Amino acid sequence: MAGSESSSKMRTKMAFIALLFALFSTGSCSSQVPLVMWSSEGYTLPQLVSPAAGHIISNVQLMAYLNSALGSAPHNMLLFLQDKLSKDDFTRYGGVFGNKQDSVFPNLESALQSSSSPLVLPALSWLGASAVPSLLQEKLGVSPLSVDPDTLEHLRFNASENTLLVINLPYSSGIMKAQSVPYTAIYTGLKPSRVIEEPSLIVQSSMSRSLLQAVVDEVKPPLMFNSTRGPCIMLWAQNLNVSFSDKEWIDLGPSTFASGGSVSMSGSFCNETNSQLVLDYGSSVSPYNPFRLIFSMSQRRYPVSARNWFTLDTVQLVFNTLTATYNGSHGIYAPAEYSFHCQNVNNFRNALLVPRAQNATQWRILFTDFQIQGFSILNGTTDFSYASDCAGFFTPGIWMGLITSLLMLLILTYGLHMIMQLRSMDRFDDPKGPSISVPQSE
Repeated sequence: MAGSESSSKMRTKMAFIALLFALFSTGSCSSQVPLVMWSSEGYTLPQLVSPAAGHIISNVQLMAYLNSALGSAPHNMLLFLQDKLSKDDFTRYGGVFGNKQDSVFPNLESALQSSSSPLVLPALSWLGASAVPSLLQEKLGVSPLSVDPDTLEHLRFNASENTLLVINLPYSSGIMKAQSVPYTAIYTGLKPSRVIEEPSLIVQSSMSRSLLQAVVDEVKPPLMFNSTRGPCIMLWAQNLNVSFSDKEWIDLGPSTFASGGSVSMSGSFCNETNSQLVLDYGSSVSPYNPFRLIFSMSQRRYPVSARNWFTLDTVQLVFNTLTATYNGSHGIYAPAEYSFHCQNVNNFRNALLVPRAQNATQWRILFTDFQIQGFSILNGTTDFSYASDCAGFFTPGIWMGLITSLLMLLILTYGLHMIMQLRSMDRFDDPKGPSISVPQSE
């Protein structure tokens, strides 16, 4: 029973170390080795704040910790150096998945189990690990002595003197216990067993630029009209599509927002109460020449909300000598200091633009990712103010969910009410006595 419990504790300890190595291996895996440090029973190593994921302990940081640790830990130092060691080796060969009999670290598990405060550094700089013997030699003031297990059995140690032993694996941890000498041990590797080559910064930068050029589309700046007092109207849309009599869609977006576009804003104006943005495409929208798109906005104060609101009163299509006018004031509005945004503005489905005349029904309008602001634009700005979106909070999906939940709640309430109305019999017929007479009212 005791052996089973001890084996379970050792398995838990080794799994914990492997988990630590896995958690801190999210960074670069090249040129780093793990380091495990522990002391004999009755001695406690100083606590070290767990390094951030991916952080590699440098030579300077290791030296600072050794200075702190050796101030209270025994100065009989055992340094176990593996020729090649990586953090993945503890997971692959440590028996952490239940195959304890296949573990290659039984002595390490036993030593960690007996130590009250082991130190685990998942990622130590390769150069730092190579300098561990010289760091310990400088701190202890003694030369390292390389020994093997057979030589170690015949050595005698003095707890009051500094000792630095460099031991080639495999080793036996029972020798120091047999002599009752306090000790401090470090287990690390001379170099990593696995090194992942990292691409050079130049190649990586080139790959990143190629990826961005292939995936990320250029976002065009919004169209801005400037008056004598500064910017006063801003407009942006992914697409400005128009179609006459169900013909092919014409996208005015490239001509409007692209640098060097053919659109002119002559005729636009703005003041404290009204703004008008005129987009004159001239003869570029054949055969509807000349072609203009006009956005008319106004603002006024509403006492109920105690603030000014602006509305997009009309959108006009001027083609040839005709004008198609659409009313947008019922659905396109926002506080005067905000901008208005809507993913889809059209005149044929869930229309925010309502035709005013018969000739306006011949045109189809579809503005995608539409945003406009006609007032309260700060000088020097290139961005819209906070956007008031056309999407309401209670969408059809939300309403369906609320109604369904309410219906289910009513059914549950009715069922609970009926169950609470059930009554058990409180009178029973006695065959030896007179019959029970139950009034109909009960």
